[in-house]
Formats: sequence, structure tokens, C-alpha cells
Amino acid sequence: MQSWSSPVVPSLGPGGLPVRVFDTASGAVRPTAPGPEARLYVCGITPYDATHMGHAATYVAFDTLQRAWMDSGHDVFYVQNVTDIDDPLLERAIATGQEWRDIAQRETQLFREDMEFLRVLPPREYIGAVESIPSVVRCIQGLRDRGAVYDLEGDLYFDITSDALFGSVSGLDRAEMLALCAERGGDPLRPGKRDPLDPLLWRATRPEEPAWHTELGYGRPGWHIECVAIALDHLGMTFDVQGGGRDLTFPHHDMGASHAEVLEDQRPYARLYMHAGLVGLGGEKMSKSLGNLVFVHRLREGGVSSAAIRLAILAHHYRHDWPWTDEGLVAAESRCIRWTAALSRPSGPPAQSTIEAMRRALADDLDTPRALAAMDRWAEESFTTGGSDGDSPRVMAIAVDALLGVELSTAASV
Repeated sequence: MQSWSSPVVPSLGPGGLPVRVFDTASGAVRPTAPGPEARLYVCGITPYDATHMGHAATYVAFDTLQRAWMDSGHDVFYVQNVTDIDDPLLERAIATGQEWRDIAQRETQLFREDMEFLRVLPPREYIGAVESIPSVVRCIQGLRDRGAVYDLEGDLYFDITSDALFGSVSGLDRAEMLALCAERGGDPLRPGKRDPLDPLLWRATRPEEPAWHTELGYGRPGWHIECVAIALDHLGMTFDVQGGGRDLTFPHHDMGASHAEVLEDQRPYARLYMHAGLVGLGGEKMSKSLGNLVFVHRLREGGVSSAAIRLAILAHHYRHDWPWTDEGLVAAESRCIRWTAALSRPSGPPAQSTIEAMRRALADDLDTPRALAAMDRWAEESFTTGGSDGDSPRVMAIAVDALLGVELSTAASV
């Protein structure tokens, strides 16, 4: 599957710092400590509706991680999936009378356009669930060889008791797991399952549903195993960071870790599990099911700049929940104006100390509000006391672009 075009990321030169992020599995901020090539997997969209600000905030968060890694001298091998066959997509097709493939293709293309507009660095490998079905089948066969799969009326389930450390990503108790399983795509009430939490690996064909002929029979894959197959194909075990929104911690990332670790008989699947907070609107989580959405394409069609949207997102720490508001967007647009004016001046305060402060902030669990505050201080000083460094505005424009993905149209940056 084709990704989207990458923005040019300018180099700031030496001085980038090792990056630490909050690891959900350990409950602590830990060093990412990648090798020369940092390996990142971020769960992608189910393309049954347009990209909303919750999506945008998640992918901007992991874009910030990529930029911090690149600044500290790492290449990044980034993989992202598209869940282009799943129940929500099929339900939308039935509700609207459209072909499910048409919906998936249209919304995936809109997502690409939104990500390119937001200057989000694309994955090196962008893989759809449908194209990964042969790999999914091999993974399920491997799990079956290890005695971790059972058949229920033609459907194949993963036996969670095959993993002695099941649940180690989320750390939730059983009651919490059962509640979230029912809420987030599981079927804990299905009769005949060995354990209510056992996840579906392969769904045998149903009337009016798409299916594929495979060694497992005629059907389609379950949700969690798709990401595992894609990640193992392209990154292998023990990659650096598994990422996604906080609502993926359970069941998706717990199930994925168990699938991979039982299949490969080694741990860990990922070194760190990094989760972005949820964006709300009107006191509720922004979600397609609730319909309380602010769409990226509507903002860009309304003339809102990429820089303003990114700054509205980056004003909040990536792992905190926060509400999208008109006031927040206005504040971000005002910040764009102030920064652009400061960067357009013929000279400014020395840049190095501000760049060092921004790098320290991002190295410390991607603290973007602190990085923005450092740039605010530089801009304020350029207005109040001025500065004699004629190269400073140009260097700061590069820093804002390289570290924050915010490109401002200024005379100094031309």
C-alpha cells in the first residue's frame, strides 16, 4: 500500500539527546535506547470515516518521537498498518449501501492527504490488513502448532492461558479487562469460549461478508493478529516502540504482545509501549461512534494552517487527555503569528540556548509544552530586548521545523 510524501526535515547538526518516554507496561519513563536504526510500529486507522483530531494528535505525537530520534542521530524504520477489513468498516458499508472496498480506499486516501498536510513523516512500510492475510495465516498456523489455538464453530480463537504473562502491557485486573473487551470489539459473552477474554484470530465466512480462501478455511482475520503479522514481517521481535492511542492498550496491545511472544517463544515483543492520550469534544472522548468529531480535512478546507493545527496539538503533553476547543485553536494561530513575526526580524537573541532547552524538553518524555514555552521566550525576547545575532532567526526557523514539524513562512527561513 502506498504511503504519503515526506516533508524535508532539516538538520540541526550535533547536539540531539537520547529520548525517554513513558512505558505503559512498566509504568515509568524509560530510555528508548535504540540502535543506529530505531524501530517503531504505530497502529493505523480503520478507514470507515475521515481523520479526526484524535487521530491527528496520536500521529503527531509519534511524528515528534521520530523527529527527536532523527535529531539524536538515528535512522527510523517506521511501520504502520491500515485495518482495511474489520467489523466497523463492514457495518458502515451496510448502513450506507456502499461497497466496503470503496469506503476503505476513499478514507485511506483522505487520511494520506491529511497526514501530508500536517507534515507527519510517513511510515517506511504502510501495510493493509488485506494484503497481509498470507502472513496472518502463517502466524495463526504457528500459534496452532504451539497449542495456543482452538476451533469454535469454524472460528479460531487464541487461548490466553498459553501466555503466563498475559495482560502485562496494561496491568489491568480481570474485571477491567472484561468490561473493556466487550466495549472494544471483543465477544466475551459468546458461549463455548474457553475464556471470555480469548480473542478471535480467524473468523469463518458469514453470509454477505467478504472472505478469502486460505489454508485456515474460507474467512477473514481477527483484529489483533493483523498487526502482529505486519510488525513481525517488517520489524521482527523486540522492536523499540509499539505505539497507538491509549484506548489500544487493552485489548489490542495486550493481545498483540501475547500472540507474538507465544508464537516466537521469546520476550519482549516490544521494548516499550507508548500511548497517546485521548482528545475530547464537549466533555466526551472524540470518537466515530459518538459522532463528536472535528475533522482535519474540514479545518484545512476552512483555511486553517498545518502549523496552527500542530501547535494546537503540541500545546498538550502527548499522554494527557485534553479537549479540543475553538479557544485552543485561536491560541495556536496567535502563537503562529508571534513566532512568524519574530522569525522575520533581521536579527534575534542567540539561538543555541533555546535549541538546547527544546531538545531537553523533547528528550524528557516528549514534553512539547515545555519546548513551545522555550520558543515563546525566544520570540518574546526578540521583541523586548532585540538581539544582534543576524543568523538566529534562520536557525530558529530550522529548529522549529526539525523538532516540532512546524514550518512557518518567514523571510528569515527563505
